[in-house]
Amino acid sequence: MRKTVQFSILHSPFSIPLGALLTALSPAPLNLWGLAWVGLVPLWSGLVAGSRSPFRLGLVWGAIYHGLSLFWITGLHPLTWMGISYWNSVAIVLLIWMLVTFWGALSVGLWAWGAHWIIRQNLPSWLRILSATTLWCAIETARSYTSLDWTTLAYTQSPGNLAVLHLGQISGTVLISSAIVAVNLALAEGLQLSHGFKSWVPAIVLFTVSHLLGGLLWMAPIDRSSDAKPIRVGIVQGNVPTRIKLSSSGIQQGLNRYISGYETLSRQGAQLIILPEGALPFYWGTDPQNPLAQTIRDLKTPIALGSFGTRGDRTTQAFIMLDADAHITSQYDKIKVVPLGEALPFEDLLGKFITRLSPIKDFLIAGDDRQTFTTPFGPVAIGICYESAFPELFRTQVQQGSEFIITTSNLDPYSTVLMAQHEAHDVMRAIENSRYLARATNTGYSGLITPHGVVTLRSNSQRFEVLIAEVFRIQSTTLYTKFGNWMMPVLVIVSAIGFIKTMRSRSIP
Repeated sequence: MRKTVQFSILHSPFSIPLGALLTALSPAPLNLWGLAWVGLVPLWSGLVAGSRSPFRLGLVWGAIYHGLSLFWITGLHPLTWMGISYWNSVAIVLLIWMLVTFWGALSVGLWAWGAHWIIRQNLPSWLRILSATTLWCAIETARSYTSLDWTTLAYTQSPGNLAVLHLGQISGTVLISSAIVAVNLALAEGLQLSHGFKSWVPAIVLFTVSHLLGGLLWMAPIDRSSDAKPIRVGIVQGNVPTRIKLSSSGIQQGLNRYISGYETLSRQGAQLIILPEGALPFYWGTDPQNPLAQTIRDLKTPIALGSFGTRGDRTTQAFIMLDADAHITSQYDKIKVVPLGEALPFEDLLGKFITRLSPIKDFLIAGDDRQTFTTPFGPVAIGICYESAFPELFRTQVQQGSEFIITTSNLDPYSTVLMAQHEAHDVMRAIENSRYLARATNTGYSGLITPHGVVTLRSNSQRFEVLIAEVFRIQSTTLYTKFGNWMMPVLVIVSAIGFIKTMRSRSIP
């Protein structure tokens, strides 16, 4: 009787939306990470049951998961400060939210369609689980090479499940996502068998092994030189609202706060001071004469800050390193510029139409994907805001010798939900590359993350604050840093071999 009840629950019309809802509750700030390990069970059960519309089932699951996870995007409203009417602001923000939700839902729909085909081949249970897991990870990997990504299954575990997050040191987010998918599918298969607890064993074993392996990496000591001395890094959280930042009064407010923060941190012994993305929304000239530049010349503490840069006749979102004379010694241009917000896809085609509807007249261009950023303390990996969701950008820089990581973000006007999710992505980047990570944001949460993903320093949200963090440089590299997402081709090869052998065995009389 119990098995019949389980089966009926899995096939009720509300089970798939419920599974998606549970998964959407997993990420920060709720951190109910355990729910992600069961959220796909109803969807897989529906596909196994032979649904005639697998793409639609996946689309429903994906729309709920991605839509709720990304609901913080609606914090963009109101855009009236940009000269947009109230109701046009509502329409624009809802359209953006629906577009990013559809992008995520489409990926799940495609997976469900492919998984349904795999199921129809009547493969052994282990092989169809492996093949469907491989397909999920292949889609996530492909999405990571686009300009729009945020909601991998792996991020549902950050920052609450540090043990499994350490699987990222082996092969990045794909290994974490593959473990979550495989456990979900194995559990779904077990719930539909009539062997009692024995049918749950594969799921339990996969869950336990993934956490034990990650836990062993978590317990390993941080590999830094015994004579290494920390760098005293100062962080200024300006809390300058975006709606006024580009005005003369907003620029003046920003200068006043960042000068005050710089002076405070310099006198407290900071050796390097960092300001957030877009801290100074103007070009830093070759011979700057603004008040902050004069303060730098007086106090002589090196500073890295967010500003605008140029490439040819175009503008970039830049992070610049200034020496004791306030001259630029290194520059990083944001690579993953936000579609529609900072950059325009198909600009040659859509540019004239979009600029008629938007007050943004100068879209930013992306930086080169092989940049290096040098400080007085050696090379540093940089991520500007949205880039925290793209692990390959950080891996490339660490592979080139970066000894710690700095992320710099605005995050205004969004709520603390985005602040928590953004910090969660940075936790993953610190663990994957085994690096200390200093975060400078405009509104929160600024602070420090250790190579084991522990947040040891965090600012309050939506306040002007100054912080000092001790950052250690690390030269050793993880397996992921050296070889990247090597697990993806392994999954493809093993799945292909298993599939070919199964098909051949059936053709032998």
